[in-house]
Amino acid sequence: MLSSMPEPVCAPWSQDDRLPVIGLGAGGHARVVIETLRLMGGYELVGLLDSKPALWNTEVFGVPVLGDDCLLSDLYKEGVRHAFIGVGAVGNTGPRRRLYEEIRCRGFEIVQTIHPQAILSPSVALGHGVTVMAAAVINAATTVGTNVVVNTGAIVEHDCVIGDHVHIASGARLASTVHIGAGTHIGLGACIRQCIRIGHQAIVGAGAVVVDDVPDNTVVVGVPARVLHEPKSEV
Repeated sequence: MLSSMPEPVCAPWSQDDRLPVIGLGAGGHARVVIETLRLMGGYELVGLLDSKPALWNTEVFGVPVLGDDCLLSDLYKEGVRHAFIGVGAVGNTGPRRRLYEEIRCRGFEIVQTIHPQAILSPSVALGHGVTVMAAAVINAATTVGTNVVVNTGAIVEHDCVIGDHVHIASGARLASTVHIGAGTHIGLGACIRQCIRIGHQAIVGAGAVVVDDVPDNTVVVGVPARVLHEPKSEV
């Protein structure tokens, strides 16, 4: 642990009926999740952890940045057993996936964050730690995997299958029966035609219109979407 790391705040986290939650990340995505959790109610935001020392001892919307993830063990001992991931994904979903896996290995539950103004069909199946932002729509018989982000105003139509650790960016549109492989990023405002299959760890660029299947580890851009390059698979 760095010598300049602040000591964790000792507090009786069970002061009321709210569930104590620690956030990982103190940037823009964290701000949106904080506001969403407050709108949902039932959570006590005890602090944030971030790798950037310049953010320690600051606040994000009144939530203190306590230090980095070296404090996770101390917080767990103090009774904090739930967390949220305040780190988004722009193209590469790997860092968010690794953070999720680390937190889970440390014994924390990842809270499901669903904005009150999102619309979800009662037949939607949601995986662990899903985040659904304001004005997003997920329609009937869709399956959403673990640690998925469906961002602001995105639409996922009926019978879609969304793999683990996928990020569907703001304003993206998925028509019916679309399959998205694990770790894939669907860019801002992208549109996916019905029955399309997009592979694992692919990237669909902002504004792209996808009318053909996309292989694993492939970047597509444009209207209609074309292959830009095939990046190496991330281990």
